[in-house]
Parts: sequence; C-alpha cells; structure tokens
Amino acid sequence: MKKLYYSAVIYTVLGLLAGIFHRELTKAQDFTAGTQLSVVHTHLLTLGTLFFLIAIALEKVLCLSSGRFFNAFFWTYQAGLVLTTGIMTVHGTMTVLGRTAGPAISGPAGLGHILLTLALVFFFLCLHNRVRPGFTHSAGAERHPLP
Repeated sequence: MKKLYYSAVIYTVLGLLAGIFHRELTKAQDFTAGTQLSVVHTHLLTLGTLFFLIAIALEKVLCLSSGRFFNAFFWTYQAGLVLTTGIMTVHGTMTVLGRTAGPAISGPAGLGHILLTLALVFFFLCLHNRVRPGFTHSAGAERHPLP
C-alpha cells in the first residue's frame, strides 16, 4: 500500500514540475507552437497520480498486492511510465530548442509504451484473480483494517 501511495505522491510532484518546466522553457524561448512537452504534465498526473490513487482504492478493497502478478505490474508500470514521459520530455525540449529528434527518440518511446501495455496486462491479471467467483472481499478488509 505504501508503494502505491509514494508513487502517487512522486508522480504528483513530477507532474507539477513538468508543467512549470514547460511553461518556463517555452516562455524563455518565445515558443508558441505545439510540442510533446505540453502533454508531459498531464501524462504524469493522469497515468501516475490518478492511476495510483485508483490502485490504492482497489488495493484497500481487493488486496491486489497479494497476487502473484502485482510486483510484475508495479515495476513494469514504473519503468514504462518513467521511460515514456522521460522521452516525451527530451523530445519536447528538443522541439522547443529547434533541434530535430531522430530514431534515437522513437525507439525508446515505443519501448516505454510497450512496457506500459505489458504492465496493464499484469494489472488486469491481478484484478481478474481478485474479482473471480469464490474470492471473498472480507478477507481483504481483515488484511487492511481501517484506522
């Protein structure tokens, strides 16, 4: 549960910093066109903060972390999100600075998206194992008592 909470907090901070970085860099460069840098903020807040807040609620009710796919989901998702948003930041920054991004950017970006997709498969396997017939939700409530 703490891993999910700290992930949400970290992605909130990173998302807010990404918004500040985008605003300040484009203002300093007098850049008004579109760039991937403009969506890093929303990707971090949505795929990071919001997703992990939802995962906390599901963990509380369904005990997702006790499933065998949870660690695979958690670490694959982290790697995919960091790689995807990191490459978006690099690509967007290069665009604002007037540089061209080549295949060195698109390869890792694709890998980040593949990792996110794989992580979501693991996540849905965790969910499937918890919502299948025969799973009792009360067992999860005993494991994580309310304060």
